[in-house]
Amino acid sequence: MNHYETVFILNPVLSETQIKETVKKYEDFLVSRGAKMISKEDWGLKKLAYPIQNKKSGFYHLFEYQVAGEAIEPLELEFRRDERFMRYLTVAMDKHAVAWAERRREKLKQKA
Repeated sequence: MNHYETVFILNPVLSETQIKETVKKYEDFLVSRGAKMISKEDWGLKKLAYPIQNKKSGFYHLFEYQVAGEAIEPLELEFRRDERFMRYLTVAMDKHAVAWAERRREKLKQKA
């Protein structure tokens, strides 16, 4: 099982319920492939550095999870097929990135 982090940007015209349904759908997709979800973060509506599909903002989300490498290709295929996604990036994390992510989550817990 490898450690991965996926950040994706959803279309800003979606309603709150559509966003929750989309995030839940892809979380369930990963879990059905044997993923262990470590962290999910909703970064909210953010302004983009440059327009994407003539949109100037988007809803950012982050998934951190462990899964076999074979599950990444089907996930990204689904992202490409879904018009609600504007951009996505999946990164395999090394031990230093995992440690940094744990420290970041601890800081977020202390602020909350």
